[in-house]
Amino acid sequence: MSKTGLYFGTFNPIHIGHLIIAEYMVEHTDLTDLWFVVTPSNPLKKKSALLDEQHRFYMANLAVEDDPRFRISDIEFKLPYPSYTANTLTYLQERYPQKEFVLIMGEDNLQTIEKWRNWEFILENFKLYVYPRPGYDGGKFKTHPHVRFVDAPQIEISATMIRESIRDNIETKYLLLPKVTKYIDEMNFYRK
Repeated sequence: MSKTGLYFGTFNPIHIGHLIIAEYMVEHTDLTDLWFVVTPSNPLKKKSALLDEQHRFYMANLAVEDDPRFRISDIEFKLPYPSYTANTLTYLQERYPQKEFVLIMGEDNLQTIEKWRNWEFILENFKLYVYPRPGYDGGKFKTHPHVRFVDAPQIEISATMIRESIRDNIETKYLLLPKVTKYIDEMNFYRK
């Protein structure tokens, strides 16, 4: 049975921090591949600066289209809104019974997992590979048998910072892949 990592996010936009974490997870754990699951919107976050899901999906595809280790999934675009991770995990497990899915998340998300719908179901039925985030320590789930901490690099890059830089005409050349930068420029995204 292949083990596939699921890296959920709005990817608004996808940036090198996301890609570094994804590559580290595939190369330094027992994952065979990793799917970026583009979320239409996060029920726990404001939608204010959220680019249309199809554009975010397209940029994510541009970022990894030449890398067979990665796949971009729009599965949450087809599921009932709002998108709840537990529902998506259940759907994927039913659709791909030959795969073992592992949820990839940062320590910040692990510490707030109790705010998620059906979080107990997630923790009991799926493994979580957790990467470090500055200022977090894993909280009370640090010793949970389904939680594995992976000593991935700590990347202090945020999509918010990138959007603000683009808006303020500050260079982001080394934060985004060239194909993604080109698409953002062509479409005039994040300028206002």
